[in-house]
Amino acid sequence: MAFALAVEESAHSGVAEQRERLIEGLRAYGGHFTELSRLFADWLGLHSTDATALLEVAAAEERGAPLSPARLSERILLSPSATTALLNRLEQAGHIIRSREHTDRRVISLRSSAHVQERADEFFRPLGVRLDAVLAGHPPDVLAGFEALLADLSASMDTYIAERTEKT
Repeated sequence: MAFALAVEESAHSGVAEQRERLIEGLRAYGGHFTELSRLFADWLGLHSTDATALLEVAAAEERGAPLSPARLSERILLSPSATTALLNRLEQAGHIIRSREHTDRRVISLRSSAHVQERADEFFRPLGVRLDAVLAGHPPDVLAGFEALLADLSASMDTYIAERTEKT
């Protein structure tokens, strides 16, 4: 029985160590993503929060699921009123377009302007080429497994965050 517990603890320890290495890698990747967003903001002459919002709007558009102002607010962790002020700035600068594309005319979709799309392509295309080269060096089944792992980790964290939010 003691041997079985020792084996279980050893296996669990291995998982915990691997979790720490993976989390550290994801933390580093997140740091790089944050720095890239900051560089993009500087390049566009925007505040970093405004550039982050633009990136969220453009990414959602690319996925074919434009964001609403409320969903953007959730994604960038701003209050609804702060998000409205941000959207007003971005719209006045010609960076985003608010449109009513749904049968329910109260629903607003956010879209990036053609100018922003061109600038984002110019800034991010070289990185995309580099990332594609890295991904091409790994078997598709490994990449699919990594995608599944990221989805599972994200879902687990979402659940934990929701539980912690309910407690406060």
